[in-house]
Amino acid sequence: MCSRCFQRDPDRPLVRAEHLIAELSDPPEWLQGFVVFLAARFSPSRATTMIAALGGLLTDGQSNHPQALLERARRPGRSMGSLARGLQDYFIEGHLAMPTDQDDRLAAGRRQRRVDAAPVSLRPAVQAFCDALMANRQRARTAATRPRSNSTIEAALAVLRDLALFLHSQRSKSEWALVDVHDIEAFLAKLPKARNHRITVLRQFFRFARTRRIVLIDPTRDLAGKAQKGFIGSTLTLQQQRALFSRWTTNPTVHPHEALLGILALLHGASSLEVRMLRDGDIDFTNRTIRLGQRPGPVPLDPASWGILQRGLAHRVSQGTQNRHVVVTKGTKAGEQPASTAYFSHILDPCGVPPRTVRCTRLAALVNTIDPKLVAAAFGMNTQGVMHYLADRVDDTRLPSIAANP
Repeated sequence: MCSRCFQRDPDRPLVRAEHLIAELSDPPEWLQGFVVFLAARFSPSRATTMIAALGGLLTDGQSNHPQALLERARRPGRSMGSLARGLQDYFIEGHLAMPTDQDDRLAAGRRQRRVDAAPVSLRPAVQAFCDALMANRQRARTAATRPRSNSTIEAALAVLRDLALFLHSQRSKSEWALVDVHDIEAFLAKLPKARNHRITVLRQFFRFARTRRIVLIDPTRDLAGKAQKGFIGSTLTLQQQRALFSRWTTNPTVHPHEALLGILALLHGASSLEVRMLRDGDIDFTNRTIRLGQRPGPVPLDPASWGILQRGLAHRVSQGTQNRHVVVTKGTKAGEQPASTAYFSHILDPCGVPPRTVRCTRLAALVNTIDPKLVAAAFGMNTQGVMHYLADRVDDTRLPSIAANP
């Protein structure tokens, strides 16, 4: 067998595993199953390399308990490594170990980068506010209430970081005690559409700063958020919707992931999260329905949507993956995790329309056509969130004619 054929030999990982089992005095019971797990998800060369690395961990003289082994397999840095991810997926599926805190570590790194980006003179207060947010979240978890998510805390720290940079570079202020209402108004004027969110975060921070004696007066006390009347986002015209529908249903060169996300958002109001978490178990091939997110019932698919879904499933099969998610990327085909949020945010880049705009177009049309409460019930949404799309005017075309009612 030549070198090239040897590298691609599918039995190579199994032979390497047999040698490893022979070397171990007490091989774990899960080892053989894990080798089959790796061989089905990685190339023979890659799987063999991972088995060799696993052999080093099993023979280092430390505990071979799945949880301890998983912790030792993790690499330092932002990525835990292919071996650690494979062990985590296999152990969790077999109920042999608990998930690692990799997501919490990555979130801690993101928080720290936002804190470190603040000017040195203003950074201690930002760090203290970050610690207070984390302490509040821990108390919420203990009390079984709704704790803040990582994204919420990171967004708050990003606003505070931007304010600190603005004060240092454009207002020449190096102490929080010197901040006044004019500084806050100037900062809010930079992004008028984000005024409400930024005011909410700044009020939280300055209340915290006042309790810690960092400031004496809260500069956000008398500020008012700009009230938004109805939906102010962008939507697609009827001609644009028809062009996109034609692109996603008739153009074979369009990537299956783009067509799937686009058509589900355009016709069924699906969010990126709902499509991202869609798995093959959520598809009913008999009734041609799918389950999306938290919606109370299955969503029936029209022939166009069903055809695009079948195209996406065929693309998934061509990748030779064991991942049960419908949308599988190069980075997730060897594991069980869904595609990343960043990947979904750029799926519709070729057509030049963000997924949020496509979904908002469908929601705005439904809410302004039928009862908003029915829309909220069908989509599993909060009633107040649906009312956001309700126009604050009456459509003239739906009013009775004046001539008909003299």
